[in-house]
Amino acid sequence: MLRLGRREFAAHETVIMAIVNRTPDSFYDQGATFQDEPALARVEQAVADGAAIIDIGGVKAGPGDEVSAEEEARRTVGFVAEVRRRFPDVVISVDTWRHEVGAAVCEAGADLLNDAWGGVDPKLAEVAARYGVGLVCTHAGGAEPRTRPHRVTYDDVVAEILKVTVGLAERAVALGVPRESVLIDPGHDFGKNTRHSLEATRRLGEMVETGWPVLVSLSNKDFVGETLDRPVKERVIGTLATTAVSAWLGAQVYRVHEVAETRQVLDMVATIAGHREPAVARRGLA
Repeated sequence: MLRLGRREFAAHETVIMAIVNRTPDSFYDQGATFQDEPALARVEQAVADGAAIIDIGGVKAGPGDEVSAEEEARRTVGFVAEVRRRFPDVVISVDTWRHEVGAAVCEAGADLLNDAWGGVDPKLAEVAARYGVGLVCTHAGGAEPRTRPHRVTYDDVVAEILKVTVGLAERAVALGVPRESVLIDPGHDFGKNTRHSLEATRRLGEMVETGWPVLVSLSNKDFVGETLDRPVKERVIGTLATTAVSAWLGAQVYRVHEVAETRQVLDMVATIAGHREPAVARRGLA
């Protein structure tokens, strides 16, 4: 059982985490939800389309202008409070690696801290424990936040992913983070080249076998673009194909831009796997 905020999710229940960037320079939407009203409209539409989690980020993942902890908090804390007020049952996640920001958003009502940079600030897990919220434990290959990988190598990338993410998860629980609220993430593109991310996808079942719920953040990423030689705006089909494979291999939570399309893919895979009934089954019965 995965428990986040007021929500509980069964073992085979696939969950969508919708991305809402509070940045003016995000790689995919180019700041479309930097202002409050477009961002709130995005939340409303994502929930209507089937997202159970809203992931709010105040700093672009890639290189760019410096964003201080104070500015990151300014972009996220008030918005978290407003989303909490308008959508009391939605799970609110905040994508941050800084413990100061983590504490501020937890005070505002966040349920989950999405640490995409792999524990670079070890105090973030302490914040999650103090507030009793969930934590995403990600493999980022030891990279500094907002840097791109350069000639990274691994003897066995999946073995390294397992070692880091399970280690971070076990540390979080030892600190007091509720075990049922901890997820692990292979960190596609983070500290990895395209071949690493493809291998992490192909062997995702090894992460699932650890027993920790697995989150994947695949949406329109560079490994999809390089695999198919497609620019950012033409990666949806590749993303959805990777989503289907990840679902078949057992990943549970999907951090995405395209919520409605992802919901259909996940429901189709779940039904083929026997975890969900068809919405309608009339054929051959009339």
